[in-house]
Amino acid sequence: MADEDGLPAGWEKRMSRSSGKTYYFNHSTNASQWERPVADDSGEPDKVRCSHLLVKHSQSRRPSSWREQNITRSKEEAVELIQKYIEQIRSGKESFETLASQFSDCSSAKARGDLGLFGRGQMQKPFEDASFALKVGDMSGPVHTDSGVHIILRTG
Repeated sequence: MADEDGLPAGWEKRMSRSSGKTYYFNHSTNASQWERPVADDSGEPDKVRCSHLLVKHSQSRRPSSWREQNITRSKEEAVELIQKYIEQIRSGKESFETLASQFSDCSSAKARGDLGLFGRGQMQKPFEDASFALKVGDMSGPVHTDSGVHIILRTG
């Protein structure tokens, strides 16, 4: 399904303030890219496989993790951490798996962030929408759920 600009669902055209160039932003995944996205006509898969890095904050539904007994950071601080991790991954300085295994507030950190295969209705809606909107190999921007702030990597 495409919108009036012929872009796949969830995408919009934006203008970069720094370069004046057009880029594309996806509301579901918070991903941005220079290349025009193309609709995937193969249809949606029944299940996807994703890894994630979760940063919890004081407003998370369970502000505790294997890393920290009592998480007190603000939502804004969680977003700042996520942005820092995204920059490290995109620059090639760190791998997604390394950061997820060290810094994710989810027990999936032991599996380098891997959540395995899951279908619709198994994850919180914002996480599910972002996961299914990503192409294999793509990484999301910050995705907010009741659990905290995530970076999602679609692996299958």
